[in-house]
Amino acid sequence: MTDVLDDVRDHYCATGLTGRLKIALTVLGPEDQRLTPQQLAALDQFHTRGVAATAELARLAGITAGMSVLDVGSGVGGPARFLAATCGCRVTGIDLSEPFVEAARYLTQRTGQGEQVSFHTASALDLPFDDTGFDVVLLQHVAMNIADRARLYREIRRVLKPGGKFVTFDVVANGSEVHYPVPWARTPATSFLLTADATRDAIETAGFSALAWQDDTEAAKSWITQLRESGPPPSPNPGVVMGPDFAQLSANLGRNLLEGRLGILAAVFEAAPTKGRIHMESR
Repeated sequence: MTDVLDDVRDHYCATGLTGRLKIALTVLGPEDQRLTPQQLAALDQFHTRGVAATAELARLAGITAGMSVLDVGSGVGGPARFLAATCGCRVTGIDLSEPFVEAARYLTQRTGQGEQVSFHTASALDLPFDDTGFDVVLLQHVAMNIADRARLYREIRRVLKPGGKFVTFDVVANGSEVHYPVPWARTPATSFLLTADATRDAIETAGFSALAWQDDTEAAKSWITQLRESGPPPSPNPGVVMGPDFAQLSANLGRNLLEGRLGILAAVFEAAPTKGRIHMESR
């Protein structure tokens, strides 16, 4: 387990990240200039469909002002800052990568959201929080790096209040061999994909009931196609964070989606039993 965590941590090591961000952000203004989460959206949203997906997940989960939200695998904090700004909630982010957490704190200082948003270095398999402390837990493009899904989902269930919402937005397997490297793994050694059905089974076994369940693959394919047609990405972009091979990583993600090797799942679960099951919807 420790070796796998170390390998995942190494994938996201991002040495010197905060310094690179300071340089990259000069295009948006001087160091003392307040930035908005919207200005950072092209840089800090590390998942398919970007900030639009985060906004949709917030709507599906019913996130409102005053709620306490935990973002597991928060990266450099883009979704956390967006949710705090648009929903008025309080957001706590955790990530395995210390450079990511340092960068998230720096970017949050630049947006002036330190009173609403905080970040900690921690493992998703050992969340450093008391039981039943959060209204919502968000998991965006994180589970692919975690082999022990049962423990992951039990930890999320533990920190949620009764009736709290678990929102997952992740890449799922479609039964075909995946082209590597991809954004979450340069080799299969740190990639632990499940099918959508296996993901649902694992989550429900941990004590959840599905409230919303949709196949987001077609929307992700359209997003990939639009990105390809629009030319080079704006600056700054996630390449600042992930390094010079980010173009190859993202290109392979697009190829895997377009070839049907991978899918995208968006779902909301409740930390309490609900009657009945719902059918998969395609978008």
